[in-house]
Amino acid sequence: MQLRYNFRVYPTPDQQVALAQAFGCARVVYNDNLRAREHAYAAEVKLSDTEVQRRVVTEAKRSPERS
Repeated sequence: MQLRYNFRVYPTPDQQVALAQAFGCARVVYNDNLRAREHAYAAEVKLSDTEVQRRVVTEAKRSPERS
C-alpha cells in the first residue's frame, strides 16, 4: 500500500527571506553550471563534474559580487 501525505509550510517573514536567498543562490549556480556545459559541448570538450565544480563554484566564490 502506498501512502501519500500533503504538508503546507507557513514560513515567517525572516524564513521567507532566507529561503528566497537559498533558492536564488541554487538557481544561479545551476544556470552557471548549465552555461559552462553548453560552452564545453559547443567546443566539443568533455567536462567532468569535478572540472565543472572547479570552474563554476570555485570561481563564483572568488568573485566579489557572488561571494
